[in-house]
This record gives sequence, C-alpha cells and structure tokens, in this order.
Amino acid sequence: MTLTQDLDIWTLILHASIVVKVVMLLLVAVSFMSWMFIFQKWFAIRRAHSQTDKFEREFWSGNDLNALYQGAVNHRHTVGSLERIFEAGFREFAKLRSGQRGGTDASNMVDGARRAMRAAFQREMDFLERHLAFLASTGSVSPYVGLFGTVWGIMHAFRSLANVQQATLAQVAPGIAEALVATAIGLFAAIPAVVAYNRYSHDIERLANRFESFMEEFSNILHRQAVR
Repeated sequence: MTLTQDLDIWTLILHASIVVKVVMLLLVAVSFMSWMFIFQKWFAIRRAHSQTDKFEREFWSGNDLNALYQGAVNHRHTVGSLERIFEAGFREFAKLRSGQRGGTDASNMVDGARRAMRAAFQREMDFLERHLAFLASTGSVSPYVGLFGTVWGIMHAFRSLANVQQATLAQVAPGIAEALVATAIGLFAAIPAVVAYNRYSHDIERLANRFESFMEEFSNILHRQAVR
C-alpha cells in the first residue's frame, strides 16, 4: 500500500496487523454494548421520571392512601419506583398498626415504615444505576485500549522497515495511519459513554433526591395518622 492508494477506513482496517485488528474488534464490540446500554438507560430514566410525576400528582391530589396502596398492589409490575417505595412503606405501617404487638407506639410504626421504604429505595436505585459502571469503564478504558493498538501498530510498521536501506514517507505513513485507526475507534467508544454516564448520573441523582424527599414527607403523614 502506497500513499497514492485510497486510504479509506476499510482499507486501513484490512491492512492492519492481527493484534490491531483484535483491538479494533474489541473496541467495536464495547462500543456496540455501550450504545445499547445508553438507549436502554435513556428509556428507563425517561419512564421513571414520567411515572414519578404521575404518582406525585395522584398522591398530592388528596386521594385516599388505602386506594393508592391497592392500586400499587394490583399493578405491581407496571408501577414506577416511587409507587413501589410508597407501597413498601404503607404495607409495613398498616401491618404494625393492625397488629399493635408489644405496645407498638407511633414512633415505632413510622420507623418500621421508614426502614421498609429505605430498603425499597435501595432496590430501585440499584435498578436505575445498573450498567452505569459499564459506561464509566468504557469511557475511561477505551482510549487506552485504542492507544495500545496504535502503539503496537506503529511498532509493527517500523519493524517492517528493518531490512529497508532507505525509509521513505510512502513506506511509513500507511502503517502509522492503520495504527491510528485504533485510537479513533477507542475515542468513538469512549466519548458517548462519558457523556451518557455524566448525564444519567445527574438524572438518577435528581430522582434519588425526589424519592428521599417523598419518604420524609410520607413519614410525617404516617406519624400524624399513627397518633390519631
């Protein structure tokens, strides 16, 4: 291959060394998985925001808590994270209030409901944060993997000139161009992953703040009901 040839991306990839091709293939696979998780997480967070808004409107509109609880139980597999947190807290509160075992007072009932909501909160956060670690790893590691492919390709290009008496740009440039493709693919995999990770981390943090605020406000409502 000489400089007069058409050095398009496919030609460079086909003429790369075996190690560089393996690096490129790995980066393409990681990039594919990264984009798959990016779209999955985008839909999941968008749905979580929509479901949270819907439940907050229903909750603060003055609907009966028992009716909201029954609705959450009947549609357990389709409700949002906030509604499942509410369901866990109200179920524990109702169980303690109906039993009244051991002289359970208002504080103990509310504390039990709060612990149940906290456990549900952790489960929901684990679900929302799923695959974020993969995006973070992709964003931080992919450029270095691509750089490894580039360094290896440049070493291979220069080693091929060992028996050449006079090296020219036409002999060196194609090999270097092939190697640099690995870095380009690494950046292509890393940049969207970093952007998505930062964006989704911010969105999930906002949802977590809304969940925690709701748990505190709902605990106050349960305390007022318990002391009646």
